[in-house]
Amino acid sequence: MSISIVRLGTPRAADEGLRIGTVRRPPRGVPKADFASRDYYDTWLPLLAPSAELMAEGKAAESDADWARFAKRYRAEMEGGEGARVLDLLAALSHGSHFAVGCYCENEARCHRSLLRQLLAERGASLR
Repeated sequence: MSISIVRLGTPRAADEGLRIGTVRRPPRGVPKADFASRDYYDTWLPLLAPSAELMAEGKAAESDADWARFAKRYRAEMEGGEGARVLDLLAALSHGSHFAVGCYCENEARCHRSLLRQLLAERGASLR
């Protein structure tokens, strides 16, 4: 059992399980009824997305220093309150079922899902 970290909108793996969208906004131009069938997500969990202000900062990051600043601020958002509890829950669930979390970004190295991968690993999650 494990968590896959995925790009939303890409084809699902055969044993991926439930796909959770950790994005601030639903996919544009896609009817809500088609989110799952078009391989976006089965359920939406915007709590694990960066705040709107921080998301803009992350998209604008051009240098490694910019990205490091974004990563530090995102970690701070996730470590406080509900985000931390949800990450703990997902880490625990990863030992009993397959599921995926993801975002739309093409490059995982410059996407908050790379940081989610780290945060989940730090909590003992089983990751693919």
